[in-house]
Amino acid sequence: MSTNGTHGKPSQTEDEYFVREDAEKKRKLALQAKKETEAAELKRLKELHFMRCPKCGLELQEVKYKGIDVDVCFSCRGIFLDQGELETIVKHEGHGVVAAVLNWFRPETGGR
Repeated sequence: MSTNGTHGKPSQTEDEYFVREDAEKKRKLALQAKKETEAAELKRLKELHFMRCPKCGLELQEVKYKGIDVDVCFSCRGIFLDQGELETIVKHEGHGVVAAVLNWFRPETGGR
């Protein structure tokens, strides 16, 4: 049942809640997996994957965009950002759809 009392599509607030919950669950699972992986294995994985495209596996190149080093794969044309870089771009571009999507993946804070 949606927030307006009828059966049907959930409200946008409900959708955002479930996206945030799912992202938080996956974040916690990833942190647990990282804790369980030994340091030597983490180093081996970093050497194997560092600056490699997660989509096709070829080498990523850094390209400057508004003072940010954006990782680009010229093979599959993928564009990848490090943590915090998308937020920096949003600050330069203003708020909109990208800012709303970013909000879905922010960890919950407050007294919950």
